[in-house]
Amino acid sequence: MRWLSSLFARDSELVRSEAPLFLTNSLSGKRDLFVPLKAGSATLYSCGPTVYSRAHIGNLRAYVFADVLARTLTDAGYRVRRAINITDVGHLTDDESDDKMEAGARKEGLSAQDIAARYTKLFLEDIRLLGIDVDEVSFPRATDYIDEQIDIVGKLEEKGFTYRTNDGIYFDTQKFPSYGALDHGGHKLREEAFAEIGRRIKENEEKRHPADFALWKFSPPGTRRQQEWQSPWGIGFPGWHIECSAMSRALLGQPFDIHTGGMDLAPIHHTNEIAQSEAAFDKPLARYWMHSAFLTIENRKISKSAGDELYLSDITARGYSPLALRYLFLQAHYRSPLSFTWESVEAADAARERLTRLARTIKEEAKGRTRASDLSRRMTALLRDDLATPQALALLWEAVKDEDLSREEQLAVLVAADAVFGLSLLTPSDVALVPAHIQALVEEREAARSAHDFSKSDALRIHIESSGYRVEDGPSGPIVTRNPG
Repeated sequence: MRWLSSLFARDSELVRSEAPLFLTNSLSGKRDLFVPLKAGSATLYSCGPTVYSRAHIGNLRAYVFADVLARTLTDAGYRVRRAINITDVGHLTDDESDDKMEAGARKEGLSAQDIAARYTKLFLEDIRLLGIDVDEVSFPRATDYIDEQIDIVGKLEEKGFTYRTNDGIYFDTQKFPSYGALDHGGHKLREEAFAEIGRRIKENEEKRHPADFALWKFSPPGTRRQQEWQSPWGIGFPGWHIECSAMSRALLGQPFDIHTGGMDLAPIHHTNEIAQSEAAFDKPLARYWMHSAFLTIENRKISKSAGDELYLSDITARGYSPLALRYLFLQAHYRSPLSFTWESVEAADAARERLTRLARTIKEEAKGRTRASDLSRRMTALLRDDLATPQALALLWEAVKDEDLSREEQLAVLVAADAVFGLSLLTPSDVALVPAHIQALVEEREAARSAHDFSKSDALRIHIESSGYRVEDGPSGPIVTRNPG
């Protein structure tokens, strides 16, 4: 067989249309076969943003990864229920004296509620531009689940897992023998958690152990916070970790299938989620835990504290499609670190636009008909092999350039790929993303074409191209993309 046999050889089982789905599970430390709790359904929870500021592109990588996972599950025939939480209270600052929402509100001179509304809106806009269908996801807000959080703390207290200090109610990690389960019985994550506490957190001398964490914090005496609630222990607010335990359980049940997040959440946040949820209810929180690697700039993690964060708006301001960033993310496996440069996003934008043009030509010439082949089955198998997007992208490029394939076979590969990639290769999506003045020129050109004024329409096309954009006439109307040349 041609190039594909040697480059993408796979076990015969993996080339079937019923290819099984394998995922790297942080809980087992292995690549596990996905078996859902309920046949035909999959439940997926992803740790969402703390909305005291805007999500940077390093944050956004985790949501694209979770979306690729959700699309893979859907493509495999599962009915997917998803939740991404909105942390609008309780995420403690470095010295544990306050939470980031209150600090952000003071910094901007606004209410915590206004800060949360502003940055939640920006977050939803960003992930929508990245191809995530927000209408298919639940976005619970921590402030809407205060009663559920108090209930869990109460259960933990009844079972003897808590103790009280002057500033709050804490979880006693020494009473939970399997604390650190994501470490597979070792001590690496626990040591990382302790080191992080030493670096960043002003230690509470009343804590019995450095790993113990706040479940409920008391409002400081003589002060009134913007966000505080009555509880059996006094007026205060929830700790960060208890929020996800309450929201995921309320929306998806316990246990649910898959919990995702960035790898930085594993040592502390996810470790503490597992401890408090399992101690309270004597059952697992989630059966599969998946973590995405960092996005870096100049070999360092993008972070707000370092002042080197970039936002999706910075990318679109330079004329690149937001889907160029999604394409860039897909070029690396979700568990592999990825370095961002402006050169890399420019190359990703050009590659996606070229692939989009090829895809739409193939679709038109195939007249929308597909023909399943070994290639489309291999594409499916790659994507179900722990979301092997770099290999799947390489396979797609080879397929669309292979002159030995029929257009119908090529289209089948494209359909299989784009269902998971989410790059809108086969449907126009970029017209609304180009600058307004370019859109106006496109509309003027369409009016000229409708009036059969082809001299004017050609002049407008040249003007659009000289401005850095390409316009092509498709069966559903003009397709506008940024001109890589």
